[in-house]
This record gives sequence, C-alpha cells and structure tokens, in this order.
Amino acid sequence: MTEQKFALFDTAIGRCGIAWNARGLIGVQLPHADEAATRRRMRQRYPNGQETPPHVDMQQAIDGITALLRGEARDLTGIAIDNSDTPAFNAQVYAITRTVPPGATITYGEIADRLGDKTLARDVGQALGQNPCPLVMPCHRVLAAGGKTGGFSASGGVVTKLRLLIIEGAQPNGPTLFDHLPLVTVNRR
Repeated sequence: MTEQKFALFDTAIGRCGIAWNARGLIGVQLPHADEAATRRRMRQRYPNGQETPPHVDMQQAIDGITALLRGEARDLTGIAIDNSDTPAFNAQVYAITRTVPPGATITYGEIADRLGDKTLARDVGQALGQNPCPLVMPCHRVLAAGGKTGGFSASGGVVTKLRLLIIEGAQPNGPTLFDHLPLVTVNRR
C-alpha cells in the first residue's frame, strides 16, 4: 500500500481536507460541522494516513480549490489524481466530469450519452456518489434532467451542491424572480 497523507485547510465554505499519495490526489473532503468533525472524517476515510503539511503539488491543489471556493473560475484539471483503485466505469465518468468548466453544468444523461449509452444515467449518478475528489472531479456540476439538482453525497447534501454552483455563478434552474430586483441593504442598529 502506498503511504497516504492528508491535510486540512481553510476555505470560504469552511475547513476542508485533502489526501494524497506518491501518485497524486486520492481524496477531497468538503467541510463538516467543525474542524474536529472534518478531521474525524479524514481519519475514517484514510485510517493509515498521516496528517502532514502538504508538499508543493498538493499545496497548489489546495490553492486552486480555495480560489474556486472564493468564486474564481479556476481550472483544476492539472491536478494529478491517483485513480488506480477506481473502477473503470467510474474513471470514465470522472474524466468526462472534469471537462465541465466552473459556471457550467452537464446532466447525468449527457454523460451517459458521451459514454455511448443513454440508459446509463442512473449508473452515472451512482458513480458520482462514490466520487472521492469532489471539486477536483466536479460532481456538483452534474444535474438531473430538466435542470433539477439531482443528489449530492457530500456533507450538507443538495444544499451544499447548490451553494457550490452559486459560488461558481451557475444557475441550475435558470433565472429566478429575484434576479431583476435591486439589491437592498438594511441598516440595523
């Protein structure tokens, strides 16, 4: 087994985690209720992992993730991922998902079509539910038919998915009634 390492880092949405080995990124953890809960989750996912400061490549990944979560349109496709333990079908789904840029979305069915069989949409959803590296393999950008949100297996579920899409400037259900109203500030004393 390759030595696993992990680190926690601050983002605009809370304290996240990242795990890696000598071949690349093996996991991203979105925040839980607090730092202790996020650290516990990382220890559950990587029981042999050692918490350590990230090396240069993983620090660059952290910098990209934190920028993306600040609302910058960052391309994370340059981050090396070790998918040696990933089932072949999932790896194909993740490869397609990585081509979707910030602010854009794709549907489960569109991914299935790209795989050559539109009946695989449910299987695509199941593969995305097993995604070990959310944000880097941006499963939050994958929607159900008709612009519906579909599921999201990270902490916070669909609310987290919508929050990520809003940060990126995507409107999964199109414009809302509130888009044309002026922003009102309230002074509270």
